[in-house]
Amino acid sequence: MRIHLVSLFRFIPRCSILCDIFKLLEVLVRTPVSVRRGHTITLPCWNNPPQSADSLEVSWYRNYDAPIMSYRGKKFENASQDASYVGRVSFGLKDAASAGLTEGDVSLKLEKATVKDAGDYICYVSSERGYDRATVSLSVTEVGTSPLLSAVWEEDNMLNMSCESEGWYPTPYLRWSDGKQLLQSTRSLRYSEDSSGLQSVHSWLLVSSSSEVSCSVGIFDEEPKEARVRLKSPPLIVNVTLQTGNPHVKIKGCIVRDGGGPFPDGDGVTCLTAVTGTRGFSSGQHYWEVSLRIYDNVPLKESWWVGVTSRAVLPTESDFSPTTSNGCWFLSSSPDGLQFNMEPSVSLPVSSRPQTVGVFLDYDHGKLSFYNVEEGCLISSLTTTFKGEIFPLFNPGKGDISSMKVLQREEPGGSCGTKVFVSDIISLHLKPFCIYKSMLLVNSLRNYWDLSHVS
Repeated sequence: MRIHLVSLFRFIPRCSILCDIFKLLEVLVRTPVSVRRGHTITLPCWNNPPQSADSLEVSWYRNYDAPIMSYRGKKFENASQDASYVGRVSFGLKDAASAGLTEGDVSLKLEKATVKDAGDYICYVSSERGYDRATVSLSVTEVGTSPLLSAVWEEDNMLNMSCESEGWYPTPYLRWSDGKQLLQSTRSLRYSEDSSGLQSVHSWLLVSSSSEVSCSVGIFDEEPKEARVRLKSPPLIVNVTLQTGNPHVKIKGCIVRDGGGPFPDGDGVTCLTAVTGTRGFSSGQHYWEVSLRIYDNVPLKESWWVGVTSRAVLPTESDFSPTTSNGCWFLSSSPDGLQFNMEPSVSLPVSSRPQTVGVFLDYDHGKLSFYNVEEGCLISSLTTTFKGEIFPLFNPGKGDISSMKVLQREEPGGSCGTKVFVSDIISLHLKPFCIYKSMLLVNSLRNYWDLSHVS
């Protein structure tokens, strides 16, 4: 008889008897679920068939060390609750039609989700007739900041583009594109994590100066954020050589200051202490920079002229007026502020004096623009009609203890050492609220830079 029973069991579906016993209590879940960081989410879990869970034992776990939420004897047991969930968990409803515990809905409502909440959650239900458990997977997401692009000029008209974004979860992807195809970063891709678990990403890419480049950052199932820059050609930076021979100024390489006086025409700033630079320009676009604070222990220079002139040699007669009608166009500084040498002179409102002035000459369009290099913004521009050759103009003023320095691109064996333009290391920050200040020359050099930002 035992042999016949054993044979019979071989044809019974596996676990059918035991399962019938324990299936008196079955737990069902809906998984996976997802929530944005800081928001509220419900992890669905319920009894099947529906039966009141009011008198059942219900526990939710991440691991079995301490419950996230424990319910027994129609009340919550908080003594052993995981401290990180205190005040953030309660019973929720799996859907709008749910009647809650009375129909066996033991879903977990989780408030103020953090990235550390991501993972598997165990829903455990027990009664006198048995127990069951099931797992719900929770993913937590956070969309980070719009990408911040920066650009640094390198050799051979190449740009070292940098893209960074922060505040993402989970780890975001970063993609470079030229508008036609994805670009592979040959430099690096780095990730970092802050104390709250949010991820940051930073990547570099070397690109041609005549191309479109975009950087997009995103996570699965979310719209990526993108920053884009269109590069048409580099700023036409030139090296300027100071003309020597003026006995009223001292020139050492690229540094110029007054000769110390006394001056035959008095203490007022005149063309007596002005010098021109070479080479001259009769077409095209040209850019150079002048530093007004070259030593940390010397105050910022207050007395100076920076601009252009149509005169290769400036008159030194006291009756010569260096105005625009006489072929001089410059920005000047005095203790009273900044001025254009118009007729009459025009005072310029500025929040701070520049430490480095960038000069952009657009000969063909008759425009001369001046920039505060450190702040990356336009000081002001003037328009005129240039005729003949135009030369850079500099004047260190009189009686100012500070010198001025014409900055140069690094050249092997150059007389001015290895100083490079300050603008070469100013980042091109593409922020939605401040795109016009993103880089030196952004606004006026629209012929060279076409910038757009897409969130």
